[in-house]
Amino acid sequence: MRIEHFSFPTAIHFGGGARKLVGVHLRDHGFRRPLIVTDRALATLPVMKEFMSHLQTGLDVGIFEGVFGNPTAAQVNAGAAAFKAHRADCVIGFGGGAALDVAKVVGVVAANEGDAIEYAWDHPKARKIEEVPYFVAVPTTSGTGSEVGRSAVVSENDSGVKRVIFSPRILARHVFADPEVTFALPAAVTAATGMDALTHNVESYLSPAYHPLCDGIALEGTRIAARALVTAVKEPGNYKARADMMMASMMGAIAFQKDLGAVHSCAHALGAVCDLHHGLANALMIEPVMQFNLEAVPAKFADLAHVVGAGGAAGFVPWLKALKQEIGIAPGLGAVGVRREQFGRLVELAEKDLCHQTNPRPVQRADFERFFEAAY
Repeated sequence: MRIEHFSFPTAIHFGGGARKLVGVHLRDHGFRRPLIVTDRALATLPVMKEFMSHLQTGLDVGIFEGVFGNPTAAQVNAGAAAFKAHRADCVIGFGGGAALDVAKVVGVVAANEGDAIEYAWDHPKARKIEEVPYFVAVPTTSGTGSEVGRSAVVSENDSGVKRVIFSPRILARHVFADPEVTFALPAAVTAATGMDALTHNVESYLSPAYHPLCDGIALEGTRIAARALVTAVKEPGNYKARADMMMASMMGAIAFQKDLGAVHSCAHALGAVCDLHHGLANALMIEPVMQFNLEAVPAKFADLAHVVGAGGAAGFVPWLKALKQEIGIAPGLGAVGVRREQFGRLVELAEKDLCHQTNPRPVQRADFERFFEAAY
C-alpha cells in the first residue's frame, strides 16, 4: 500500500469585513511597509480606495499596479523591482487570480534574485525557492481560488506559454476572504470567474488521482457553486450568493492539488494564443471535454449530476449548457474573437500542457482538434 500525504494549511479569515483586518494583522506581526500588488483596472476603483483606508494607520503602503491580462514574467519582475524600491517588508495580494499569482512570486524574485520564469518547476535550471517575504491575500473575485493555492501560473514574455511556479513557500500566510469586495463586479466577470471555480471543482473530482479528501471538497464545491452562481450574476449584492461563490472558489483551488484535466489544457492554450480570460476559456471548453469524458467515468458524472440537480449522469452536460446560457456566457469561441486559423497553435499548446495527463480519459491530438471545433 502507498502512504499518501495531504495538507492545505492556509489560515483563512472569511466573512463580511474581513478586509478591514489586514492592517491590524500586519501591524500585530511587526510589519510596517507592505507592498500591495494589484491590477491596473482595480487600482482605480472605489474598492481599492476603501481598502486602503483600513491600512493607513501605522503603515507605509506602496502599490504596484502593473498587472493586466494574463500574468507574465515581466510583470512579476517589475513588481519585484517595486518591492525593493519601496523597501517593503511584506506583500499584500489584492485582486483576482492574475494579481494574486503575480503577488505570490514578487516576493520570491525580490528575495532570491533571477527572472520569474527561472522558478518554474520545469525550467532546465530551475532556481530553488528559499525564504520569501510575508504574504497575505485578499481575493476580489470568486474564480481561481489563487489565494489558497501553492502555485502561480506565469506566462513567458515572448511566447505567451504558461509556466507553473510551485512551492508550499508561496502559499499566503493568511487569507482575508471578504465577499463584500465582490459586490461591484460586473455580471460578465462574475459569470466567467464563477465558471472557473465550477470547472476547478468538476475537473478535480473527475481526476483519477487518489485523494479522497479533495474528492469530498470538490463535490461539495460543485454543489455550492451550482446553487449560487446564477443568483450571484443576477443579484450582485446578494451576500449569501457572493459568499457561497467565494467559498466554492477556494474549495476548487484546494481540491485541484489533486490535479485538473483537458479543459484546463485547452484554456491555457487559449490564454497563451488569444489572451482570453481564463475563466471564460474554461467556460467555453467545458462542454465538449465533459461530453468526451462521460463514457470513461459515468459513476462520477452521476455524482456531479446529483449535486447540481441534473438527474442522472447524462444530464450533467445539458445542465452545463443551460447554466451558461442563463448567466450570459458567449455561445462559442467565434463569438469572443478566436479564429479557426489559430486552431493549429491552440492544439499544439494544449497537447503540450500537463493538465490533460490527469484527465479521466486519455486525450490525443485529434481529440483536442475536435474540442476546439465543437466549442467554436
